[in-house]
This record gives sequence, structure tokens and C-alpha cells, in this order.
Amino acid sequence: MRMRWFLQNPIKTSLTLNLNLNINNIIRSISFGGLVPYSLSSSSSSRSSMAAIHNEAGPARRFWIKFSRESIFSMYTPFAICLASGNLKIDSFRHYIAQDVHFLSAFARAYELAEECADDDDAKLGLSELRKAVLEELKMHDSLVQEWGLDLAKEHSINSATVKYTDFLLATASGKIEGLKGPGKLATPFEKTKIAAYTLGAMTPCMRLYAFLGKEFQELLDSNESTHPYKKWIDNYSSDDFQASALQTEDLLDKLSVSLTGEELDIIEKLYYQAMKLEIDFFSAQPLFQPTIVPLTKGHNPAEDHLVIFSDFDLTCTVVDSSAILAEIAIMTAPKSDQNQPEDQIVRMSSSDLRNTWGSLSKQYTEEYEQCIESILPANRLESFDYKELSIALEQLSKFENTANNRVIESGVLKGINLEDVKRAGERLILQDGCTNFFQRVVKNESLNANVHVLSYCWCGDLIRSAFSSADLNELNVHANEFTYEGSVSTGAIVKNVESPIDKVQAFRIILKNCNDDKKKLTVYIGDSVGDLLCLLEADVGIVIGSSSSLRRVGTQFGISFVPLFSGLVKKQKEYIEGSSSDWKGLSGILYTVSSWAEVHAFILGR
Repeated sequence: MRMRWFLQNPIKTSLTLNLNLNINNIIRSISFGGLVPYSLSSSSSSRSSMAAIHNEAGPARRFWIKFSRESIFSMYTPFAICLASGNLKIDSFRHYIAQDVHFLSAFARAYELAEECADDDDAKLGLSELRKAVLEELKMHDSLVQEWGLDLAKEHSINSATVKYTDFLLATASGKIEGLKGPGKLATPFEKTKIAAYTLGAMTPCMRLYAFLGKEFQELLDSNESTHPYKKWIDNYSSDDFQASALQTEDLLDKLSVSLTGEELDIIEKLYYQAMKLEIDFFSAQPLFQPTIVPLTKGHNPAEDHLVIFSDFDLTCTVVDSSAILAEIAIMTAPKSDQNQPEDQIVRMSSSDLRNTWGSLSKQYTEEYEQCIESILPANRLESFDYKELSIALEQLSKFENTANNRVIESGVLKGINLEDVKRAGERLILQDGCTNFFQRVVKNESLNANVHVLSYCWCGDLIRSAFSSADLNELNVHANEFTYEGSVSTGAIVKNVESPIDKVQAFRIILKNCNDDKKKLTVYIGDSVGDLLCLLEADVGIVIGSSSSLRRVGTQFGISFVPLFSGLVKKQKEYIEGSSSDWKGLSGILYTVSSWAEVHAFILGR
């Protein structure tokens, strides 16, 4: 059981102990300075840094961060993966170029209209420069047309996704925005300036997205790769000039937004978000004339195939570790040292003693866990992946987890926790952004024929079930440890179902064995820690979310390769042969890393 937290900035025990009123305080205190998950110390500081960026940056930067999920969905479209890999069929690229010409022509016109509305000389000059940059971009398209002998006049007519964006952009630039006055009725130059800001709100995300994609694709090119057919396209959007144009657009948006009201900034945010969604539609609408590696479920046939998705819970699905939440519930509901306890109730420690005991247990766990990890590492990094040696090593970690759990049970710190308090905490548990939406899309789609199993070290499965139930995810199968109760009050004992890496992989195998059908199974495991390693490796696709240093250290020493998911998909697309099947299979020694659930969602399901 991962007891990955330590005591920091103790919460005053004078807080009201009525969980009906203060369960939100428990969650908040854990997240912002109470019981902090041990392995999240770096992630917590990262979230603080992101919060600082959000508070200090201008609207353009804030919106890009807020809607980064949409940029991931654009990057993971089959068209983008094929383009980055270099094996995109030329017919697809021809169609894309023809559509992009319409796209860029609308951009140039929108910059022109925004320049007419701006009342600041510097802003007018900046908009003029950006319009000229778009015209240069159109010249780049002309060179591509000549290079490949394309005839845009004979190419496909403008498609609906392109029309939707260009109509949206030009309507915005003309002041036709819901709830606003028409441009002919604008009373003052300041009101016209707002239209310039709104127009940039609809253009900035496209500029930043292309700059982002250009850089991402450029990083995957070999340093000596000159044969990539779309290198000129990649070079253009990753170039310093284009990156500067994207930044200039963002700076202008910030400048034109300075004097706007909160309501007007909300309008810009909505326009920004709408533009991002229309960009996903644009990339998704590009026709493909080849098999693709994404999304994973593209060739899924529910009559013949069975998708089984496994996931860890603590710090994979959650923002904080469940042991921290259970600890805080125990402390906040425990009696004070001077309180008499009813004779007919389970005798509990006082809140102050309980806090001290939790602190000692946590410190001991942290120190011994690090020692255990050090002891299981081979002296020298293995040249090739060795699953057997890794399994033997993780048996030692399993013994450690068992000893740590026994210590917790014997201490009595889990006594007296009320089941209703656990459920309320679960209902308010903060899950990782995108996690809930992904699982909902999986289990609510009957045509997928998919099952989701959560394998967790959590001491109390009721906490997990309550967290997912509050998101209408009762279909998820939860495999975890369980509290024992007298009535609705915990006795302090734990039913040990899943407390170690060995337990997890055994549960994984049993679940697959009990799938009583003869359908072809595709398994995915999503996890974040050393305890997930064996399951991650046995699954057809193992996805590591987060940045656990101990997981990387152990995995690397045993010959495991950690590959960023996007670059792994681009590589597979390069190697993908028409008519062949995807070679996703377990025990390859390769695990794929992601930074968010958006990547998991985009890869497995697409949009």
C-alpha cells in the first residue's frame, strides 16, 4: 500500500469536526498544505508554478494553458500523425493544401479588418505585419504547389470544416458576434477596438497551435533527415519567423485586451475555445487514403474484439493519494485528548496522538521505501529487458508493502472512521483533468464492448467507488483493499486484496482469465508507480502517466524503455505496412509516457 505522504503545516484540531460541513476543507487542506502526498512533492510545486503563470500571464497565455487539451487532440489526429511520420499519401496532402489556402485567405482578410478597427498606431502596424506574414505563407503554399505539380483549381472544393472556421472568423472580424452591436452601429473608436481584440481571440489559437505542431514535428526529425517529404512544411511552422509571428499575435491580443471588462474577456475566451474546437474539426476532416495507427480503437469490431482497460487509482486518477485523505478524516473526526469516549463505541486515539502516530508511520514508510528501492536495483543496468529478474526484485517490494500495512493496522490509526464520511470524501475527491471524461466515453459507448478495471493499493475500496459513482461511473470494476466495519464504523483492520506489485499482476491475470469469451483481447494499463510495473508490461499497451522518479529508475535499470507516446506513434506509423495488423503486444519492454489524460483519450478513442 503506497503511504505516499508526509505531515506538513498541521491543520488546527480546533476545526469543527462535523464532516457534513467540512469535508471540502479536508480535501482542500490536503491539496494545499495539509497532508501532502509524498510522491507528489514535485508535482505540487509544478501546479503552484502553473497557478503563478495563470495569474501573471496575459489572456493569450492563460487561454492556451486552459485549452491545451484541444491542442493534444489536434496533434493526435490520424492526419497529423501521418504527416509527422512522413508517410502521408500525397493525395491527402494535396487536399489539405487546397483547404489551407482558403483558410489562410480568410486569415489575411481578418487581419485587414482588425487593422481597420484598431485605433492604436502600434497595433495597426503589428496587424499589418501579421497580414504580410500570412501572404508570405501563401507564397510557401504556392512553392509546394509548383514543386508537386498541383493544380489548386482542379483540387477538391472547400470542405465543410474549412467553411465553418472561415465563416466563424470572418463573422467575428465583421463584428457579428452574439450579443454585440453590428459594426455599422459602433458608436466610438473604442468599441471598434473591441472587434480587433475579438478577431485576434479567434485567430491566436490557430497561430499558436501551428507553432506548437511545427516544433513537435521538428523534434522528431532525424538531424540528417532530408528525405522527409513534408520537411519544408515542418521547417516553415517550426521556424523562428513563424514562432515570432505566433508570439506577436499573442502580444497584440494581450495589448488590445488590457482595457476590456471581465465580461468582454469572457467573450474572447469563448471565441478562443471555439476556434480551437474548429481546428480539431479541420484536422479531423482531412481525408486519408491509407491505414493509420490511431486511434487505437479504429479497427475495433465488438463482435470479435474485447477491449479491456486497466487503471491504477492513486495519483493516476487522483490529484492526491487516498491514504492522505483517509488520514485526515481519521484525525479530524478523532476525539480531543480531554474528551470522554462513549463506552459503546470503538475506542480511538485522541486527534493529537493520532496525528503524531500518522507522522511517525509516514516518516518510517518514506525512509524504508527509498531503502527498499535502492536494494532491488541491479548494480549495473541490464542491456536488455528482463521481466523475470524484475518480478523477483519486486517480490521484495511486495514484502515491504505487507510489513508497512501490518504496521498501520497494528497502530490502530484506522479505527473509528465512519463509512459515510469516507463516501462523502470520495464524492468530493479531485480527479485528474480528463480522467472522468475518458472513462465515461469508454463505458457509455456500448459499441466498444469494453470493460474498465481499477486496480488499487487504496486501503478502502469504498472511497474509490464513491469517487467514480459521483461521476456516474458505477460500471467500473474496482479491485482494492477494504476496511472492515462494525456497523458503519471501521475496526482498524484491512481486508488485503491488492497491496503489492505481485497482487496487482495476479489480479490482472485473473481478470483476463475470467473474461469468458473467445474474442480477441486488447489490453491497456494506465499507471504511475513502481507498483504498476508488472501490469504495465504485461498489457498490450502500457501507459505511464506522471513523472515518478522511482518508476523510471527501476524500469531503466531492468532494461525497460520509456517512450513519449506521440513520438512512439509517429515511429509506428512510419513502420506501418498497408494490410498488416498493429503489433501492440505485451512484454515488449516498451512503456509509453504521457503528461495528461487528454493524450490517453486522443490515442485510444480519438475525439
